[in-house]
Amino acid sequence: MKIAEFPSDEKARVEALHSLHILDTPPEERFDRVTRLARRLFDVPIAVVTLIDANRQWFKSCVGMAAGETSRDISFCSHAILTDDITVVNDATLDDRFSGNPQVTGEPHIRFYAGCPIRSESGHKLGTLCLVDMKVRDFDQEDRALLKDLAAMVEQELIAVRLATIDELTKLSNRRGFEALAQHALGLCRRLKRPACMLYFDLDKFKQINDRFGHAEGDAALSDFSSLLAGNFRESDVIGRLGGDEFSIFLANTSIDEAGAVLRHFEQAVRQFNQDRQREYDLSYSVGIVEFDAAAHRDIAALMHSADTLMYEQKKQRRAAAVLH
Repeated sequence: MKIAEFPSDEKARVEALHSLHILDTPPEERFDRVTRLARRLFDVPIAVVTLIDANRQWFKSCVGMAAGETSRDISFCSHAILTDDITVVNDATLDDRFSGNPQVTGEPHIRFYAGCPIRSESGHKLGTLCLVDMKVRDFDQEDRALLKDLAAMVEQELIAVRLATIDELTKLSNRRGFEALAQHALGLCRRLKRPACMLYFDLDKFKQINDRFGHAEGDAALSDFSSLLAGNFRESDVIGRLGGDEFSIFLANTSIDEAGAVLRHFEQAVRQFNQDRQREYDLSYSVGIVEFDAAAHRDIAALMHSADTLMYEQKKQRRAAAVLH
């Protein structure tokens, strides 16, 4: 058996994959439809949409096999993303790359494999649409053309996922994307009995920025604030623009004290940004912070509501203080 080399664009490829926020998400009909169609058209027992992460092969859709992922080391698809063309293995026992592979020598005893690379919009090969059989098979040019057409369907669905879950202005997750990712992260924290916190932000005086300086400057303020959020929180934190001037961050495995420390660091970063930019207005915000409590928060929506309520209370207090001043 031969372990596949890393592609020359490996770092950018993995970053492109992670930017989709699709790994470890639940099954979706849009992808399952393609694998069911592939299995029926090619009369194979297994059809899979695979995504090659840094150290694993993860299955977004898999019909005919129960596994949800495998090690990248034994992945056929890790070899398939090294080429632009379809990779066809008619008999894995006769191929030096796979003859000693535990998936060939043991269950599920793979013999035939055909995998077509799935590309991101920027051209990086994220994984494959692949076919697997336990018997030796031929695969002609017509078969190759059909598999390419099906892989193109998967690529279109990946684009649809990105457009449906990413805010176009800020490139953060939109409300739909944020809630899906945060709910998944919350489930992990609940299962592992780890703490978690929710931050709910609202930009102060955003309407005045729009009214005085125009909507283009308002968009710039939103983009600047989004960049500050993305640059000062961890890659593992789920960050989203919920709409308008509202943002939220879910911090997994983080206590309320730890979240407070992170928030103080963010306050300093915003203060420094305002000093450096020296515009006619400063970025300012109100924020609510809540720690997950299984008794009080049945799901991510309840946690967001608690944080939103606290944020609104802070905003009211600031307005009252401004009037008194």
